[in-house]
Amino acid sequence: MKKYILILILFIAATGFSQEESGAQQFWNALKKHCGNAYEGSVVEAPENDSFRGNKLIVHFRLCSENNIRIPFFVGEDKSRTFVLTMKNDRIQLKHDHRHADGTSDEVTMYGGTTSNSGLPNIQFFPADQETADLISFASTNIWWITVDEHSFTYNLRRIGTDRLFTVKFDLTKPVVTPTAPWGWEE
Repeated sequence: MKKYILILILFIAATGFSQEESGAQQFWNALKKHCGNAYEGSVVEAPENDSFRGNKLIVHFRLCSENNIRIPFFVGEDKSRTFVLTMKNDRIQLKHDHRHADGTSDEVTMYGGTTSNSGLPNIQFFPADQETADLISFASTNIWWITVDEHSFTYNLRRIGTDRLFTVKFDLTKPVVTPTAPWGWEE
């Protein structure tokens, strides 16, 4: 009898039968549901002089694969930004890919961070990594977080030790016309 119980335990462990998806995997799946769609958003919190205010803000869940999601973020006619999310070992990495209009990489690009745990199904935190600290020293205390639920997607930034807080919120209930490719991408 002990032998059969051991076999059953090994089977459950090997197949993951008894485990539900981690917070990171549930979050990832929630994002992937929006692949191909674009959504309009608005600034919720930002400094008064923030250049995003007064511009049309669009995110486009443009590319989704098993371990990579790329979400271009358009600010008016500026198509320079793409959020690059990568899933590895039940952790999610957020990087910011910045391009010039000719498609070349900006001098300040690929900064971000990786979650320190599997997080929750509706929110993931990304503290600045060493690459970010080396690239932009004043951003070494940045913490980004993304939230997602059936109604909205938010992108947030807090710079610890300052009053810097930035939040944009996108309405996931109202898809908009898919924009053209961001800078550095081909149609």
